[in-house]
Amino acid sequence: MIQSLESLLAGHRFFEGLDPRYISLIAGCGTNVHFDAGQYVFHEGEPADRFYIIRHGKVALETFVPERGPYVIETIGEGDVLGWSWLFPPYRWYFDARALELMRAVALDGDCLRRKCEVDCRFGYEITSRFAEIIVQRLRATRLQLLDVYDRVAARQRLSS
Repeated sequence: MIQSLESLLAGHRFFEGLDPRYISLIAGCGTNVHFDAGQYVFHEGEPADRFYIIRHGKVALETFVPERGPYVIETIGEGDVLGWSWLFPPYRWYFDARALELMRAVALDGDCLRRKCEVDCRFGYEITSRFAEIIVQRLRATRLQLLDVYDRVAARQRLSS
């Protein structure tokens, strides 16, 4: 069964309780996309120009750790939202995102949505509030991973002493 972007977004928990006219505004900035396993969705430092509603698959949010290589901060999947950097200057990605398996998503154009947020402050507040929750989740995940990295480093130092 083929669904419109509007109905896909309206049924997503991230947009739960959002005024239907806002769902329509958001859908107007969207397109369906897919990424194959191993393909990067975006790289740290690149322009952040969109975000993704993951419909299928898993994505690793990674950062590069010297002498270790890519380090997974968090794995997200179906039903999750990928990307918040499009909303705040300097509009650059803070992590790499790599598809772990075939990923299907709705990509939402950040510039399109920012313009709509500027025109309708209530809409802007709704979007920003929802993304604040995503940011807090990612900060918690990053903190836990950093604690793990530092604990391993400290353990190695104790063993080598």
